[in-house]
Amino acid sequence: QVHLMESGGGSVQAGDSLRLSCRASEVDYGSHCEGWFRQAPGKEHEGVASIDNDGRINYANSVKGRFTISKDNAKNSLFLQMNNLKPEDTAMYYCAADGLWDVYTDYGLRGDEYNYWGQGTQVTVSS
Repeated sequence: QVHLMESGGGSVQAGDSLRLSCRASEVDYGSHCEGWFRQAPGKEHEGVASIDNDGRINYANSVKGRFTISKDNAKNSLFLQMNNLKPEDTAMYYCAADGLWDVYTDYGLRGDEYNYWGQGTQVTVSS
């Protein structure tokens, strides 16, 4: 069983930046795609960004140009750099691994295709 642990959340002002990190408990466990998701109270679970083993990346329209996903395989880590944060970015953010990259998964933005999930880290953006 692979465990994922997020860190880096916090409370910031609009326009500020945060960098989320997610570390996996194992290396080379066969994951082809990793992603970041978020859920705000009363809202649906939303795919934010995804990355596959070939380095292909996909973003939700709401974060394009502001968020950057990256990973460091040597450190079993996934990152999400979030710039120019807005109040509507307030949510619990989750990392996920072992997903699928294809058109049916919206290139990694569909959460039901992932097998491993972290516990989440809270991001709160005030205006």
